Amino acid sequence: MTDQEKERILDEEGHLIVGAGDDEGIEEAKRIAEEEEAGFRHPEGWQRHIVPTIAVTWCLFQLSIASWFLMNSIYIRAIHLGFAMLIAFFSYPAMKKPAKGFWSFLSARGRIPVFDLLLGLGACACALYLWLDYEGIMARYGTSVTRDLIIGGILVLFLLEAARRVVGPALTVIATAFTLYVFFAEHMPEAFAFKSASLAKYVDKISLSTEGIYGIPLDVSAMIVFLFVLFGAMLERAGAGRFFIELALSLLGRFKGGPAKAAVVGSGLTGLVSGSSIANIVTTGTFTIPLMKKVGYPAVKAAAIEVAASTDGQIAPPIMGAAAFIIAEYLSVPYLAVIKAAAIPAFVSYATLFYLVHIEASKLGLRGLTREEAPRFLSVLRSGIHFLLPIAVLVYELVVPRHSPEMAAFRAIVVLFFVMILQHPIRLLLKKEPVAAGFGKGFREVVDALVAGGRNMVTVAIATAAAGIIVGVVTMGIGGIITEIVEFLSGGNIFALVFITAVASLILGMGLPTTATYIVMAALTAPIIVEVGAANGFLVPLMAAHLFCFYFGILADDTPPVGLAAYAAAAIAKSPPIPTGIQGFLYDIRTAMIAFMFIFNHDLILDGVNSWSVAILIFVMACVGNFAFASATQGFFTWNNRWYEIPLFLCVTFLMMQPRVVAGWVGAPHYYLVWPAGLALYGLIYLLQRRRRLAAAQVTA
Repeated sequence: MTDQEKERILDEEGHLIVGAGDDEGIEEAKRIAEEEEAGFRHPEGWQRHIVPTIAVTWCLFQLSIASWFLMNSIYIRAIHLGFAMLIAFFSYPAMKKPAKGFWSFLSARGRIPVFDLLLGLGACACALYLWLDYEGIMARYGTSVTRDLIIGGILVLFLLEAARRVVGPALTVIATAFTLYVFFAEHMPEAFAFKSASLAKYVDKISLSTEGIYGIPLDVSAMIVFLFVLFGAMLERAGAGRFFIELALSLLGRFKGGPAKAAVVGSGLTGLVSGSSIANIVTTGTFTIPLMKKVGYPAVKAAAIEVAASTDGQIAPPIMGAAAFIIAEYLSVPYLAVIKAAAIPAFVSYATLFYLVHIEASKLGLRGLTREEAPRFLSVLRSGIHFLLPIAVLVYELVVPRHSPEMAAFRAIVVLFFVMILQHPIRLLLKKEPVAAGFGKGFREVVDALVAGGRNMVTVAIATAAAGIIVGVVTMGIGGIITEIVEFLSGGNIFALVFITAVASLILGMGLPTTATYIVMAALTAPIIVEVGAANGFLVPLMAAHLFCFYFGILADDTPPVGLAAYAAAAIAKSPPIPTGIQGFLYDIRTAMIAFMFIFNHDLILDGVNSWSVAILIFVMACVGNFAFASATQGFFTWNNRWYEIPLFLCVTFLMMQPRVVAGWVGAPHYYLVWPAGLALYGLIYLLQRRRRLAAAQVTA
């Protein structure tokens, strides 16, 4: 590609050219995305068909149980885990780094060694054991025979190895530590000691019941999450990711810092159906990061904006990744209740990021795209309006008739299937060309999407099953010990407790996927936050505690020094990864602040709020508060901040987002009366900075 070609942004039809930036950087970002999956194998010869065939079969099974095939939920979990085990051992080598000599099969990537074929089949058989002998296992529960103990124990070992390969060592180490603790608890110091469990009790609880491996997280993975992951894979293969970013650029690209604003909107739309921050970056960042650099954003800030936008995609309703469905199951509430609770924090976070990139553009004096550089709106809309149909069906099914998430996802997948099959023939028909090739292309895209959906689900299925080991151990008695330890560390102070939870979530999230981080932290700390809050006079809804763990698990995606999302964006932008991660985290402080705020102000999660007008008012005031916080942290509002304006911005934030607390302090009859004071203070800061800006403009003139 010549330099002149790289400078081109649009093709003759007004669409973005893929790879308008640095091709080498894009390939590096894709490599990092593959590394997130621990290095997927790409076998050659006849073996290349094994995993795709298993993945397609898995998808067909999941679609069947969502529509016409009735099966016991326990059987579904076992079969779901069996499929995941097969793909895990067939697709992920035992070692990332190349091994030499006799041990080379441990890192083989161009073939599936016999060793891994046997491991995969053995792991699958152990996972299916609960299905194959369910009635017998339940009849002798608590008095398991030797066969039950052997197969159940081996299943744990297989699962820990699968988690090590797929998720990384952190989850395996944590699950192993919890397991060892439960066996040697009697020999611990007095503060940590309790009655040790026998092997039979451990296997019964972890491997042969629904309180461990086959618990709620795996059930949600099997019944709900798979369909949404498949839906996202189908949209990505159909080309919806490119459509979203082009649509955002056509609407926003010509404004000040337009590509960054388009990145926020486009990544948010992609995040609706993508459960991975890195996948979101690789999909949208290849377009937006080069364009941000083109209009003047420094490479670090261009990458960091994409990181912040893609990371927050997982908190955007109505999908919100796998963890949101688990929240609904844990709390035994309709999924719509989770959407309601998450709506204002998510939308405020995205509105603030949009505001933040605007003040960055103002600080840097940036322009937007020219008319020639920006995609043409009508052209983009015509080319991809059909992608909005399945998303509209999904949202309608979830919100209007309030069907179950699995039914909503299934119906959206059916609509998307026809969209994928028909989009290419219709385009060829409009060009008056033969349509047969279009049907073939659409069918191949559907098959590719089924393969991608199956592969993408392996991480979620293995992570939820392995996290089930930790949850099962907690229910065996360790939970009370952990409660006492955390209460001791926090000194019984709710503020210290939520801070400890946030830090622990960030640290865990460096080595675990978002879903696994949430499951572990929710099992360990969410109930404690509620209990300690009540002891301190704070009524913390359980929904708020679970969302808090969820948010900080997501924020770990761009937390240095790990933050693979930052590494992927930095590869595209050709920026240093650590500064990119730090800058991305500085942008994401706004999201962290919202999480702390809704722990103490339950209006932000609409707890007990059932009025649209009140909800909109809360949203607007929360936006003002978070905008003020962004100005305080970024050092700019309409002009550069003076030192004394930073505490004023923080006061605005507190007045807007904790009005009940302030009303109690000043004795106001209603907390609504606090908001005008916050708006007045915000207006005062605006006037102060406006005067300085006009004075600077006069000097320049």
